[in-house]
Amino acid sequence: MASSTPSPNGILLVDKPQGFTSHDAVARVRRSAGTRKVGHAGTLDPMATGLLIMGLGASTRLLTFIVGLSKEYIATIRLGSSSTTDDAEGELLGHAPAAQLQLVSEDAIAAGILTLTGDIEQVPSTFSAIKVDGKRAYDLARSGEQVELKSRAVSIYAFEILTVVRGEVDGHGFIDIDVRVECSSGTYIRALARDLGFKLGVGGHLTALRRTRIGNFHVQDAVTIEQLESAPVLMTPADVARGIFPAINLNETQALELSQGKKVRLDGYPDSADPVAAIGPEDRLVGLITVKKQLSRVVVNFPAETESS
Repeated sequence: MASSTPSPNGILLVDKPQGFTSHDAVARVRRSAGTRKVGHAGTLDPMATGLLIMGLGASTRLLTFIVGLSKEYIATIRLGSSSTTDDAEGELLGHAPAAQLQLVSEDAIAAGILTLTGDIEQVPSTFSAIKVDGKRAYDLARSGEQVELKSRAVSIYAFEILTVVRGEVDGHGFIDIDVRVECSSGTYIRALARDLGFKLGVGGHLTALRRTRIGNFHVQDAVTIEQLESAPVLMTPADVARGIFPAINLNETQALELSQGKKVRLDGYPDSADPVAAIGPEDRLVGLITVKKQLSRVVVNFPAETESS
């Protein structure tokens, strides 16, 4: 009897185009890889472009640990008007008078950005995927319900002005600011645009957003949606885990015992409450472990599967 082809197992970096939902991208990867077991680490709005990290097969177990990594974005904030969704997808809520916009100097913009840098409290956008009483906030907002989301602590590691351009469209003035933002997971760049406009008294919303980095994974290493048709090579679970966690190499006996859920003695290895990648022979990711008193404790194990397409 012919042996069945192992399912693809690994991590794929995809550069999502504008107009595509994250779900659309998952569906495309499922079709090109020939597997249903595909997930992603962190949604991007349809308006946004850039890095989506996809997990296939057993590597979907790694996505839990990738979601919480820091992120980098390039964005355009338009001052002079707010929108219902805090981005260009929503309806505009009026325009600031030209005289008011003229009072917004580059120094004032820089000062406003400084107040939104560091550890801050942020109220997420009403049109977000956050659940309220089991329902998505954007579904409640679209149905006309009043949605009040609680503020949350986020960290803005960098909020850098790249360019400032003043212009006019349909008789209304605006100020477009291209920015680079490095931030913690859970940060809403739309909310930064909204809050900057509020602080400057002229309103603000996001008109462009591109995610360029998640942790140590960069969009320049990603494939386009079109390139998915040529079955791109996946990053192996071991390589991905080494990029996120410290790693320890196991011999064949240790790898077998760990895969069976047993505690493995790791002589000389220091205690670690944070996950450590346990790499077995043939560069196979056996599991993520913690270490206490030179004994392993399994956080999650990874079954032996083909690790690249």
